Amino acid sequence: QVQLVESGGGLVQPGGSLRLSCAASGSIFRINAMGWYRQAPGKQRELVATITSGGSTNYADSVKGRFTISRDNAKNTVWLQMNSLKPEDTAVYYCSARIRRVGAANYIDYWGQGTQVTVSS
Repeated sequence: QVQLVESGGGLVQPGGSLRLSCAASGSIFRINAMGWYRQAPGKQRELVATITSGGSTNYADSVKGRFTISRDNAKNTVWLQMNSLKPEDTAVYYCSARIRRVGAANYIDYWGQGTQVTVSS
């Protein structure tokens, strides 16, 4: 089995910072891309940021310059540093990873359980 476990969400005031972490564990052979997505109440899940195993990154326009995604391939962990947070960043944040399990031929997308981020004064 493979698990993605997120941590680091919470309540923060506008302009504040949070750092989300996501660790993948289990029968993992290799991880391709990892990323963060978010879903606000009444809205569809949207991409926040992704990072390849080689370190190439991609960001949603709404978070460019404020959020930074990074990863440690040896630890199967991805982080999302969120600065200058705005009320519109309030959402449940989900970690995702494209993983090839030991003994498998293909990559499958796995998801974490989600962590709530609330930006409010």
